[in-house]
Amino acid sequence: MELPGFAVWVFVCLYASVVGYPNGRVREACTDMVPCHGSSPHLSPEHTITVNGTEFKPGDSIEVRLSGPDFEGFFIQARDAERLDSPAVGSFVLADRRRSQLLTCGRTKNSAVSHTSKVKKKDMKVYWVAPGDAPKHVQFLATVVKKYRIFWVKIPGPIVSQPDVLSPTPPLYTTSEAMSTSHPVPYISKPFSASSCGITKFCIRNPTNCDPGSASCFFLSFQQEESSVFIEMSGPSEGYLAFAFSHDQWMGGDDAYLCVNEDHRVRVSTACLKERSHPLLDSENALEDVAWRLADGVLQCSFRRSIRLPAYKGRFNLDTSYYIFLADGEASEGGLLYKHRRQPLVTDGLYNVTGLPQDIGGSRAPRLIKAHGALMFVAWITTVSIGVIVARFFKPVWSHSFLLGKELWFQVHRMLMLTTVMLTSISFVLPFVYRGGWSQQAGFHPYLGCAVMALTIFQPLMAGFRPSRHAPRRQLFNWFHWSTGTTARILAVVTMFLGMDLPALDLPDPWDTYAMIGFVAWHVGTDVLLEIHSYCLVRKAEVIEDDRVQILQSLTSAEAEGGLFKQIVLTIYVCGNIVFLVAFLIAINQV
Repeated sequence: MELPGFAVWVFVCLYASVVGYPNGRVREACTDMVPCHGSSPHLSPEHTITVNGTEFKPGDSIEVRLSGPDFEGFFIQARDAERLDSPAVGSFVLADRRRSQLLTCGRTKNSAVSHTSKVKKKDMKVYWVAPGDAPKHVQFLATVVKKYRIFWVKIPGPIVSQPDVLSPTPPLYTTSEAMSTSHPVPYISKPFSASSCGITKFCIRNPTNCDPGSASCFFLSFQQEESSVFIEMSGPSEGYLAFAFSHDQWMGGDDAYLCVNEDHRVRVSTACLKERSHPLLDSENALEDVAWRLADGVLQCSFRRSIRLPAYKGRFNLDTSYYIFLADGEASEGGLLYKHRRQPLVTDGLYNVTGLPQDIGGSRAPRLIKAHGALMFVAWITTVSIGVIVARFFKPVWSHSFLLGKELWFQVHRMLMLTTVMLTSISFVLPFVYRGGWSQQAGFHPYLGCAVMALTIFQPLMAGFRPSRHAPRRQLFNWFHWSTGTTARILAVVTMFLGMDLPALDLPDPWDTYAMIGFVAWHVGTDVLLEIHSYCLVRKAEVIEDDRVQILQSLTSAEAEGGLFKQIVLTIYVCGNIVFLVAFLIAINQV
């Protein structure tokens, strides 16, 4: 006789497991508050229930608020805090009829609240009205569905009591039945502190001396406690944070530790790094006292491990010096780690985290790559740009001044261009030394860099075969010389644009783009200003009467007048270039 009822129940759950409850009519879950989604509930809830009061009398109204990360569905009830398996008590009044609806569980009308659709929400507010026969203590419970197979059951909320009622014994339940057999991971209640860095903690901070409580600070600390080390790690990441001990400054054969955001729960694990491949997570975890926190886009985790772990293969002893890596990146909802978008932070030297406490920084750009970028900026922001301006506009101004037997403008131009060739050649070699070959992950940057290097070498070689001033081929040479130099400068600027955002350097966005655009505008603006000035001088000479002596005198006067203006413009231009160069060099030094 019981079979038909059982069959109906099975049908309901099977149907619900296929389609769910998108309309929120979940009366079938009134008793156990468990949705028939065909999977087990998650532990360690992300959402919280708050109320605006702790006492009530029959007929009173209490505001109840459910909040947390985005969720699709919810189910709220109030129950006797001493008998959480008892029926729902009291009734609810809606605050938002568009997103919530009232349900009747058992014989009590409007005794539960649920969603009306799968539209994502971050919070929900309702009002609970205390009945005349209310129990002495009432606790609010909520089931929250983030996605179809990701949900939490009977999340415990605050307990409200009637006035002048003593707390019952035994103590009230504070966890849901679904969580009663779990061992929840401790939750870090506040950001880490750097006050003990360099005193009792070995700390790594990026940027240097940043506050771990800020949303832009990457923080890693080690504090020795007898035969173990307590480790704290935090930083702005929605995916994962990781650090590793290494014998060198290259990934591979390293002892790694990861804190991974898996559906707003953090999994802390050890791993081994095999060259540049995906980290191999360990099946056995050697970590103790694990805790975590996710708040305002900042991921925090802490744990403890023994200084020596001979029973765990791949775990380094912490009483030895290592290079320390600190990386962050994205992770999928299933916990799959993606490659970090930018270069990991690496300490400048070997450090022993159980030795003398220190407060250090690190660099996300290797020294050779920093030197590569710095030399290229010196070459293509200062020397080549100034050399081009001098050759283009200072021939008539410095034609009567000589240096080492040659005209001054030519000697200055040649010196600056040869300096550009030397700096570019040295800078060109550095990435190959660092990588040990060609980089397959740098996009078009290395290809354009090779083109710039080729043009940079070709330009002085072509200048060595320059025809005499009045030779028939001199105009052809001038055209080739100008077009080759202009092409090299354009390609160099494009190459620097691409290089600034590569992971190995990654200057701060969007500052680097705006600064480079500013430099290009500064150079083009100066060039246009001097072109207009030269045109005005020519026009001034042409309007003079057709008297050879007067023309020569006027040209000499105009040339002298123009020379002073050009020298002022050149001085300002050089100062501006130095400002841009210093800004870029400071940015390179800080990454």
